[in-house]
Amino acid sequence: MSGKGGARVTPRTLVRTEPVVLLVAGLALLFLSGISPRDRFTWILETAPIFIGVPLLVVAYRRFPLTPLLYRLLFVHAAVLMLGAYYTYAEVPLGHWVKDWLGLARNHYDRLGHLAQGFIPAILIREILLRCTPLRPGGWLFVLVTAVALAGSALYEMVEWWTALATGEAAQAFLGTQGDPWDTQWDMFMALVGAVLSQITLARLHDHQLDAAQAWPSARTRRRSAE
Repeated sequence: MSGKGGARVTPRTLVRTEPVVLLVAGLALLFLSGISPRDRFTWILETAPIFIGVPLLVVAYRRFPLTPLLYRLLFVHAAVLMLGAYYTYAEVPLGHWVKDWLGLARNHYDRLGHLAQGFIPAILIREILLRCTPLRPGGWLFVLVTAVALAGSALYEMVEWWTALATGEAAQAFLGTQGDPWDTQWDMFMALVGAVLSQITLARLHDHQLDAAQAWPSARTRRRSAE
């Protein structure tokens, strides 16, 4: 495949370019979401994972580039967070549309957010375990990925709890319980469902991309091989 001016466009080129495109698009969306959000304090809390995660991804890009699938999923997760941050989860219009359409008692956009909280980090955890440990695809990998994703969800719930204790009424929109006494349990259950679902549906594609990445050694590896 040739690009402009006859330059050859290889899969490796696309893999290296796409994360930059996603980063620029994500930063643009983050900027837009920060323009007059419904609750500024909630926006800060909800987008905090983005402000933490993006610099880590940028720093690690050269030494530990991720698969295209994972970069795309992380972009989607960031978009889910930014939409919830802008409106607050209980007031996202999409959730109200679904609520009216199905005759639900509450806005369930936060359920989508917690489904993504399990679905997408599960692939990140899976990639790290496959690349950095002796684990191979199979039952133990599935169990460990699910357990770590669920632990992450539980940690997030504790962060919500600590934030509520520290800030009081200011954290109500961040908690987004909407009067549901079982909201915390539902949140963790949705993360569990997401973690299991992502591994069932995406494991084969993820393994294929990991295998392809091994066939594209870095420049440093090529130099060492040449020596």
